[in-house]
Amino acid sequence: MSDFWSGRPVLVTGAGGFIASHLVERLVAAGAQVRAFVRYNSRRDPGLLRLLPPQTLTGVEIIAGDLRDLPAVEQAVLGVSHVFHLGALIAIPYSYVHPAEVVETNLTGSLNVLLAGRAAGVQRIIHTSSSEVYGTARRVPIDESHPLQGQSPYSASKIGADKLAESFHLSFDLPVVTLRPFNTYGPRQSTRAVIPTIITQALTSDAVRLGNLDASRDLTYISDTIEGFMRAAETPGLEGQTINLGAGREIRIGDLAQKVIELIGRPVRVEVEAQRLRPQKSEVGRLLSDNRLAARLMGWQPRVDLDEGLRRTIAWVRDHLDEYPAQGYHI
Repeated sequence: MSDFWSGRPVLVTGAGGFIASHLVERLVAAGAQVRAFVRYNSRRDPGLLRLLPPQTLTGVEIIAGDLRDLPAVEQAVLGVSHVFHLGALIAIPYSYVHPAEVVETNLTGSLNVLLAGRAAGVQRIIHTSSSEVYGTARRVPIDESHPLQGQSPYSASKIGADKLAESFHLSFDLPVVTLRPFNTYGPRQSTRAVIPTIITQALTSDAVRLGNLDASRDLTYISDTIEGFMRAAETPGLEGQTINLGAGREIRIGDLAQKVIELIGRPVRVEVEAQRLRPQKSEVGRLLSDNRLAARLMGWQPRVDLDEGLRRTIAWVRDHLDEYPAQGYHI
């Protein structure tokens, strides 16, 4: 399917983020004409796009704006065939502090992408959901029909955005595909997420300080998640589908910390830090994906196992410690 992307104009929202920056890199390598929508700031900082090779960035059109501004989104969508909508505020602890901003960005921002995509007649919108919409697993593995539970303002905002995408497909026949990545990890991810948090502390301190050690997560390496996004755009007949992207295996956070410490190879203790604990009813205790639909519809399956993915991530973080904040809890 490599010819599919040759010269194809595409838009990636939230392009300065972790997953999206890898997607931009992959799309450029595939030959697409990439327009990257990043949140405006006066420093002209394109986020994690700044870490891409210069030769990659020369082929990327970077547009700064705000997803909550419909005219800005409409302008960004004009002339593209595919929209990868990854733009969102994703930090769950931040959603406790500023729920209004999170809801406005994630819900109104998604509405604006849908409105702009409909007006421009795009061929497909790949809308990004989150495994957080499922909340604590009521049954495992979690398939796409699992009940949705808004256990944080963030997850509630993503449920609302998913339902808007669904409604635009049903009401206006808008060609939308919704992807639900489970916990993606890899190079460039910030300490907002648990794996870089563990790695940076294990490399630089005598203690790894975490929240709930008993929660379990389904972890997918970044290259596998990106492959899912590419296939969601390339595969015919997916319109209206919601598809999980998960590895189909789970690990306790406490066990994950020990695995990282063993791979790093230095003595580090694991401690629970109270400020990192989420409100009890808001904590998602267990996530384990059912990825059979992705396999059946797109031929997708994860290829990088956890140990290999952790080794790659540790190596990258070790070489880029200047990208990570000093010790402390950062939401």
